[in-house]
Amino acid sequence: MNVLIIYAHPSKKSFTYQILNQLLDGLEEANHTFEISDLYKMDFQSNMTEDEYEREGLANTNLPIPGDVTREHEKIEKADCIIFLYPLWWSDVPAIMKGWFDRVYSVGYAYGYDQEGNKIQAMKQIPLGLSICTAGHSNSYLHEIGIAQSMKKIMLDDRMGKRFNHKEFILLGGTTEIEKVREHHLSRAYEIGKNIK
Repeated sequence: MNVLIIYAHPSKKSFTYQILNQLLDGLEEANHTFEISDLYKMDFQSNMTEDEYEREGLANTNLPIPGDVTREHEKIEKADCIIFLYPLWWSDVPAIMKGWFDRVYSVGYAYGYDQEGNKIQAMKQIPLGLSICTAGHSNSYLHEIGIAQSMKKIMLDDRMGKRFNHKEFILLGGTTEIEKVREHHLSRAYEIGKNIK
């Protein structure tokens, strides 16, 4: 299976980076191929330009798509599975990943309608999508305050939507007490990579 990882964390000292490495070890163990869009390392432009807005906001698909966006489209088209790996920051993905969705899910590619109201979407249907989120608060607390449910709904129903055949939201919480969750979460990340089908 060819796996694309959309990864958003600026620090190699983070627990999210440790999760990434365990995930990669599992993917390698299972002989999956993978590619990583490390958004911070790529210095991915998260802000939509005025020209892009004219294309998106006015649904003018005759205007060009920027090169960095088409490169992400090419990665998507090769993928059998896309994994979004990120930390929870202020109840959502980091801004750079939100910008990835804003720009890469371009009109005529990930969504849109023609003048007759027919749906247009060039993006292929992805067999599997995983959202893996690390969080300082515990899973139980994030459920208690409704953030876990909100994030899951946004990631699975909107951002992944009908573009994915199967999708799952995985919350790896409790990292403020890292010694209590480290081994469990690292083991889980490895198993996720190893058992992707």
